[in-house]
Amino acid sequence: MTITFNPHKARSTPQEGADASARERLMDAATRLFCQYGITAVGVDAVVAEAGTAKATLYKAFGSKERLVEAVLEREGAAWRDWFLGELARGEAAPVARLKRIFPVLRQWFCDDAFFGCPFINAVAETDKRDDRMRQIALAHKKVVLETLGKLAEEAGARDPGGLAHQLGLLIDGAIVAAMITKDANVALLAGETADALLRPLAAEAA
Repeated sequence: MTITFNPHKARSTPQEGADASARERLMDAATRLFCQYGITAVGVDAVVAEAGTAKATLYKAFGSKERLVEAVLEREGAAWRDWFLGELARGEAAPVARLKRIFPVLRQWFCDDAFFGCPFINAVAETDKRDDRMRQIALAHKKVVLETLGKLAEEAGARDPGGLAHQLGLLIDGAIVAAMITKDANVALLAGETADALLRPLAAEAA
């Protein structure tokens, strides 16, 4: 399997003119810096220096660092979901087989030099735990992923598709965090073994 996603190669929605070019450079720079060094550790001065723009350009385009963070997360989430869910849906396969792709696909991501963990998990971990703004953004991302997994689980004949989707979601989150901390892409294989145990009854029924 060839990975088709790198979180630092995502691009902004095409727009016209110099302002669009500067906005895209700011988004790309912020993505690289936030993902590698953390949102809190990176100030606007570092972003504009990396992007080669003026600070005024950043505030004109986004209004504040907080809005820039939200824009980066929204774009990264959309790019990641397009890649990840696209890999599950690729080609002809039974629903159970698609669910079994989850952790081999994640392992490919974990092997990428630009893998710095989940930007949503990192964002929630970095910010004030009493501030729900980052948590709501993260939950909106997770909702789309879990709904897709739940639909596949339902098509596979799971008695509790939502429950199975959440179990797989917990394994996904755990594997991402473990891979980020240990720098060992093979944690995806261990998570995959646990997922296989959850999916085994469905695979037996489909056989």
